[in-house]
Amino acid sequence: MTDHKRTVELVKRALIDAGSTFRPDRKEAYRKAIAKESSDRARWVLETILANAEAAEKQKSPLCDDSGIPHLLLEIGDDAPVTGRTLDAIEEGIREGLRALPGRPMGLRGDDRARIDQSGGPDPDPAGVAPAPLLVRRASGQVLRLHVLMFGGGPAIRAKTLRVFHRHSVEAVTGEIVSWACQAVKELGCTPCTLAVGIGRSHFEASSMMLEALVEGRCDEQSALEKEITDRVNASDVGPLGLHGKTSVLATFLKVGPQRASGVRIVCLRPCCCFEPRIASVDLI
Repeated sequence: MTDHKRTVELVKRALIDAGSTFRPDRKEAYRKAIAKESSDRARWVLETILANAEAAEKQKSPLCDDSGIPHLLLEIGDDAPVTGRTLDAIEEGIREGLRALPGRPMGLRGDDRARIDQSGGPDPDPAGVAPAPLLVRRASGQVLRLHVLMFGGGPAIRAKTLRVFHRHSVEAVTGEIVSWACQAVKELGCTPCTLAVGIGRSHFEASSMMLEALVEGRCDEQSALEKEITDRVNASDVGPLGLHGKTSVLATFLKVGPQRASGVRIVCLRPCCCFEPRIASVDLI
């Protein structure tokens, strides 16, 4: 198998895994939530979501009908060879993965105006769902690692990226995050969710930090700030599918980037649905 074909196959498998499989820490988070839940209705929802995930993993089928938009983060080590052909192979692997999963055909055809108003109609090919722009970050050593995340539409609708006046207080920032999150979780519907939060100097940087938080985050390793946000939002009693209960949020993944000397922090919050983060990582060399 040539290097190109090998990369295509690795990326294809990663996309299928991202769209169909819960990571071990996420499965365990659901088991812990089930064990502590006192509401029969909430427990049934949690058990059903976990059973759905186990069936999807076994069959390599989508976790949700909204199979998601591919978002990619590529880690490049000091000695890793990367060319335009490498990126071509990654894009081809994404297309093949979308067809094999299969992804829901959500791409739109036509020029700028037609894609905005949908007058060009949908692309029937699952691979017509183009991935979001590639995010790149440095790594040490001979590493070339791709992280594939599948983003659904519901969390995007409820997400928010905005400035927060910090008033030289962490509480001013976390309080705003909790306020946004409580409203977003209430409106999301498909809960329990995972809160992904990035704090940066610009809207782009905050969104990038949010994506990196999802790549790095683990349900079983929560910082004090992450746990505080999770506990405060869980106190809102939204619960699974809005039926009340102890678990509105399974975990919070927070990443704080460089900050500037100013009166504001730019915060990006994505209230990931009960099936997100849908993520898989693969080493390409």
